[in-house]
Amino acid sequence: MPPLIHVAPCAQALGAWQIMRTRTSTLPAMNNAIRPEIAFVGGGNMASALIGGVLKAGRVPATVLAIEPDDRQRARLALQFGVLALPAADGHLDGVPLIVWAVKPQSFAAAARPCAPFVGSALQLSVMAGIRTDALQAATGSQRVVRAMPNTPALVGLGITGLYATPAVREADRAVAAAVLAPSGELMWLQRERDLDAVTALSGSGPAYVYYFIEAMIQAAGEMGLTVEQGRRLALATFAGATELARQSSDSPAVLRERVTSKGGTTYAALMSLDNDAVKSAFVKALHAARERARTLGDEFGGAAVKPASAAPDPTPRP
Repeated sequence: MPPLIHVAPCAQALGAWQIMRTRTSTLPAMNNAIRPEIAFVGGGNMASALIGGVLKAGRVPATVLAIEPDDRQRARLALQFGVLALPAADGHLDGVPLIVWAVKPQSFAAAARPCAPFVGSALQLSVMAGIRTDALQAATGSQRVVRAMPNTPALVGLGITGLYATPAVREADRAVAAAVLAPSGELMWLQRERDLDAVTALSGSGPAYVYYFIEAMIQAAGEMGLTVEQGRRLALATFAGATELARQSSDSPAVLRERVTSKGGTTYAALMSLDNDAVKSAFVKALHAARERARTLGDEFGGAAVKPASAAPDPTPRP
């Protein structure tokens, strides 16, 4: 597995952003007004987490633009973060050096069409599941694409994100993408785009697996006479503590498990029950199913449905 990256210091990343601004801006300065340097297409939970992260890292709200058609969500973005939030793409995107795609994959084609005339020279950073880099290149006209797969613990700064960059992406571009995602948690750069399907299965969908087992523990706690709150506290503390111990230990999870398991004891009885029901095999099979679904989504949303950036913009205004 590739090593986790060391994120460039904020000053270095901001310097890279300034270089990008110089190279990509096509609009003249207007009375020295502050212009957007990063634009989010989509303003849902993941976009909100990333916006909050870059602002905490020192980015000025006036340099952040969000495109969000939903009135209530757009108002929340403007109120919570003080960023410029617009209902649809327009000339404000022209010259913005970094575009972050954060819409649902089935909405990407429609969202990309009005953006295409303005974003061809920008670095494209996608946090969408299933939209492959060739589809992003075709839709935006930019060869510089970073595709990322975060997970929901990013909302509290404890996520992990897998990233893949196309060959046209420069080191300065990587630093910029890392600066956006670093506040959300750990980053892992991948050499092959197809490995993002495995990342999706493991960590992208992974929080749901954890919640699934927490649910089971809370259910068992109730059946054994504890309250729901007691079961919840015990389950959450156990997962958090065991995870932190595994993180800090140089021993493998198997060794740590064996240290808790005495033959004939309570843990042994539980694990034997799990093995008799083939739980581990079923779980591994489930992860393979998630990876296959990620591939299918890539085929479904990441290809022919996206019009090339050279196509005429859709004249129908977005609601």
